[in-house]
This record gives sequence, structure tokens and C-alpha cells, in this order.
Amino acid sequence: MGKYGEAAVKAVNYLKEHKHGDPIKAWNEVTIEIFGEGSSSQKKGCPKNTFLGLCEAGLLESIPRGVYTNSKKNKAYGLKAVKILGEIDKDKDIHQKVLWKEVIGDQNVKYNSQMDVILGLWKEGMIRL
Repeated sequence: MGKYGEAAVKAVNYLKEHKHGDPIKAWNEVTIEIFGEGSSSQKKGCPKNTFLGLCEAGLLESIPRGVYTNSKKNKAYGLKAVKILGEIDKDKDIHQKVLWKEVIGDQNVKYNSQMDVILGLWKEGMIRL
């Protein structure tokens, strides 16, 4: 699991501890801890919006549905990845870039750590189907 997968898992754990806290605040807190406040990695939008898209959809344990992101693309990428993962053998090890290719198909879209978020949460059993 990469740093953004780690951030997503830590954000879910943060929210469990703080009983229905704010997913945006949780993401910001853990990414400051991991990357340093104000760093480009801490401010990176694609992984954050993928995480928040899963939160919006009510797919993460302990996090209620809500409005957390304006991103349509990264939310859609995350939801499609979860659908794909739900259709394969749970024990199958899938690499981030392989999953990314499955999600985007023939589109020429740059990978930006979205699947690190998805796979980090998936491997920890934090995604509800």
C-alpha cells in the first residue's frame, strides 16, 4: 500500500475514533501527518476526491452518506473500481495500474494515485458493497 492508501485507511480510522466526524477534515489531518502541511502531496486532489467520493456514496464503514466533493471524475473512477473489485475473487492480488487500466479503458487519462486509495481501503476490508 502506498502513501495515499495509507492516508485513506488512517482517515477512516480517524473518523471511527471521532464518531461521525468530517471526512474532509479527517483526510486533511492525516495527509498533513504523512506528507507535511501545505506540501504538494498533501494538497493533491485526485486521491482526496476519490476518497471523498466513496464517502459520499456511503461505501466506507462508519461514514454516513453526504456531500463531500465536487469532483465527478475521481468519484466515478473510485466507484467503478469498487464495482470491478466486487466482481473478482477477493483473494486475487491486483496492482494499482492494472485496476486503473480496467477503470479507464481506452481513455488516455493520467494515473494519479486514485487506485492506491481504493486498494488500500479494499485490502483493509473497509469498503462496503
